[in-house]
Amino acid sequence: MYVIMVYDLQADRTHKALKIGRRYLTHVQNSVLEGEISKGDLEKLRNEIDDLLKPGESTIIYELSSDTILDRTVYGEDPTEEQRFL
Repeated sequence: MYVIMVYDLQADRTHKALKIGRRYLTHVQNSVLEGEISKGDLEKLRNEIDDLLKPGESTIIYELSSDTILDRTVYGEDPTEEQRFL
């Protein structure tokens, strides 16, 4: 499945969410990651993020059944371009 993850943590803690997210997804913008992920890895990601969050912080994970149903338009350089051809 294809997911988009966005997070809102205290500024001094954003690197922790980014480090977790990069294990599973591609970092595309500040506080935004996306990519293909298995159901098992998605569950691991959810658990790690849930354990990280403190009161007042949040993470949203949008799940799509496939990247083919996603209409994605990038203006400028696409940060995921290198990932698609590996």
